Amino acid sequence: MAADRATKNIVQSLAKGFRVLEVFTATDTEFTLSEIAKRAGLDPGTTFRMINTLISLGYLQRVDNTRRFRLSLKVLDLGFNAIARSGLRTLARPILSALVDEVIEAASLAALDGAEMVYLERVHAGLARMGVDVRIGTRLPAYYTAMGHAVLAFLPRETVLRVLALREPVKITPATPTTVKEIEKCLDRVRRRGFAVADPEVIIGLRVLAVPVLNIDGYSVAAVSAAAPAMNISLQEFVNKTAEPVMQAAGELSKTLQASGTALPGSVAAV
Repeated sequence: MAADRATKNIVQSLAKGFRVLEVFTATDTEFTLSEIAKRAGLDPGTTFRMINTLISLGYLQRVDNTRRFRLSLKVLDLGFNAIARSGLRTLARPILSALVDEVIEAASLAALDGAEMVYLERVHAGLARMGVDVRIGTRLPAYYTAMGHAVLAFLPRETVLRVLALREPVKITPATPTTVKEIEKCLDRVRRRGFAVADPEVIIGLRVLAVPVLNIDGYSVAAVSAAAPAMNISLQEFVNKTAEPVMQAAGELSKTLQASGTALPGSVAAV
């Protein structure tokens, strides 16, 4: 009788949705509908409805030009405790902590998910006193952020155009790039320098420098950033003091991720 009561209290459709999500693992990241149905123990019709529901909610993504699906970074929103146990955070945190000093008040790691950069890890000193509320799981548009530019600059142009088409750019400040031409000009500058800088574009009074984390093929999978209050340092001095250590940190994380086999969750940045 207890088992019967427990069964009645279960929302079967929700349970089936989680069975679909649980099909994906760190090593098996992409599947077709039929493969998902087989692994989840569901019929194709039910699986089709579950997949489309999860796509509409943002938890699954279609892999471009295929019939395969993969998890979105939005699954991180389900709980920060899961993120806290991830190997990626374990690898990134000491590297980010080493960046924070008398100049750099916050160091972050973020990855591209759709048109947004999702913060995966963050170490800060004094930015909380300035009212900057950026935490793990925070999402910011890629088109105007330093970390977004750092990632987009090292992706194929067709991928960049697809990302930019996902949302309508708006002016955050008078300096915010909003047209494809303006954004591509910014990305060209990032490729030449190896890093992106956001001075007034995102938060007035805050300077941010970001460097891509590259995979073995030279494509970006994430970005490392450093931030400091603009009132404490000039733009040129900020770049002079932060560019090299942030580039070294991004390079170290790239090598560490590759050597450890740790992978980012599937995103549009995975090419």
